[in-house]
Amino acid sequence: MTNNKPQARDVSALSSALAKPRQEIEEAFVSVGSRLSEGAAMLNRLTRQFEALPAALQGEEVSEASSQLRAVARTALQLTEDFAKEKADLTRLVEVVSAANGPISVLRRTVKMIGIVSINARVTAAGIVGDSDDFEVFTTDISTLSDSARSTIHEFSQVYRQLVTEVDQAAGQRDRFDAAHAHTLTELAHNLDETLEALDRQRQSAVESSAETGRVSRQIVGRIGSAVMALQVGDSTRQRLEHVEAGLDCLADIVGGAEFDAAASAQALTALSLLEQEQLRATAADFAGEVGEAEQALQALASDAGTIMARSRNLYGDGDNEASALTVLSAQLRVATEILRDCEMERSKLEAVAAAVQQTVSILLGHVAAVQDIESNMRLVSLNAAVRCAQLGPRGASLTVIASQLRELTTETVVAAEAAMAQLDEASALAGAFGAAAGGDNAGQIGRLEQQANHAMTLLTQLDEGLSAAMASLNADGPKVIAQLQAAARGIDGQSRLAESMDDIALQIAGLSSEAMPDALAAELVPVLERLRKTYTMEAERQIHSRFFGGAVAAPVEEASDDMDLEALMF
Repeated sequence: MTNNKPQARDVSALSSALAKPRQEIEEAFVSVGSRLSEGAAMLNRLTRQFEALPAALQGEEVSEASSQLRAVARTALQLTEDFAKEKADLTRLVEVVSAANGPISVLRRTVKMIGIVSINARVTAAGIVGDSDDFEVFTTDISTLSDSARSTIHEFSQVYRQLVTEVDQAAGQRDRFDAAHAHTLTELAHNLDETLEALDRQRQSAVESSAETGRVSRQIVGRIGSAVMALQVGDSTRQRLEHVEAGLDCLADIVGGAEFDAAASAQALTALSLLEQEQLRATAADFAGEVGEAEQALQALASDAGTIMARSRNLYGDGDNEASALTVLSAQLRVATEILRDCEMERSKLEAVAAAVQQTVSILLGHVAAVQDIESNMRLVSLNAAVRCAQLGPRGASLTVIASQLRELTTETVVAAEAAMAQLDEASALAGAFGAAAGGDNAGQIGRLEQQANHAMTLLTQLDEGLSAAMASLNADGPKVIAQLQAAARGIDGQSRLAESMDDIALQIAGLSSEAMPDALAAELVPVLERLRKTYTMEAERQIHSRFFGGAVAAPVEEASDDMDLEALMF
């Protein structure tokens, strides 16, 4: 400015100069407000999602699933003991069935010897036969019984070999099962217990953390409120700059117009330049102070957002890099159901073996009954042979020896048959125990366990899906939230330099007049000042106006509220 009287265009130039910082502030704060609004909305969604997880983890469904899985773990340990006992019993069955081979071999040899004795009897009887002698007992009866015994023992041996094959196959199947699933049930039980303990710890941590999460969430809400309030400086500064521009435009009209005489025009130049420079200085000072607070509020909000997201990751796991307890548990349950299914199939095979063994032993018992009948008949034949030999006297000496051999062999037959059946009876008892273990109330035990495991897995999978969705949202939106809030904070950064621009323009406004404020104002200037006062929306503007002009123009007006509409600010 020069020492000459300012021209209207000089005043208008100052008004135009204020438009640039006003527009920069408006654009910057609208952008910051938009980023804050978007970031706060995403943050609010994420917070609600994670605030609901502790309640879900403590819900009845998770408790029910945990109880069922602990029952599965306990039963799996019991099954381990049962399978070990069954294997011992099966080993004993193999031993018992094998032990029957000895007496059965004796029985076969004895029957073979009876056949030889039968042949000797016929040959010897043929050599001493007379017209009046009855040797039918030696020539026919012994042979008939020998053939019957040979046939019976042959069938008995065949059935026994079938029994040995079935038992050996069952033992082989169990060995292969044990090789494939050695310690799997025990490991399954221990793994389930460990994972359930981890889930319990996670649930407890979720409950304990929920209070802290709630506190941080409330703090974030407060931060958002503080940030919103701090951002009002942008809108309030814009309005105050508009009012200064309006005052300068009014002054330009007075200086360039003919409404005011020279004295009134000079008074207007002094009064309005002093008023607007003070309004602008106060606006610059308030803006410089409050814009720093806005930046701090946004930075603190971004920091809190990062804190709550890091806490959520630490508590619930990272969806990309770390498996949650629920994920591990679901995987273990899938393995558990496969193992349980294999156990059920093995139990079914064992039950079939038990039924086959009992059926085979029953058939053998029928053959033993036939052997016992043959033995009884053989005793009668032996007795008849002894009687006939006694009647023959010396001629029957050789037949007496044969009859004696027949009695001895008959006795051996009974002893061998009873020894074999002692083993087979024990085998039948063991098979019956297998049938009771694999069938009856235990028949559906593994099936029920699998159902419980599947039901628990369904419940936990649903919860895990919710947790996965929350983590997916956190991984997808979390960085966006922080980026938006950090970008909002950066958008405020550097705005304080505009306060210096406003101070520079205030100095130029001060250069419009060097006169002191007149003691009395021209009458035509009073309504101009009153119109300006009515445009104010900030109490600070009204106070500055009153400080300059006192109550001379203090007419009551309807004042705009200092409270800003958040929705209007954000959008």
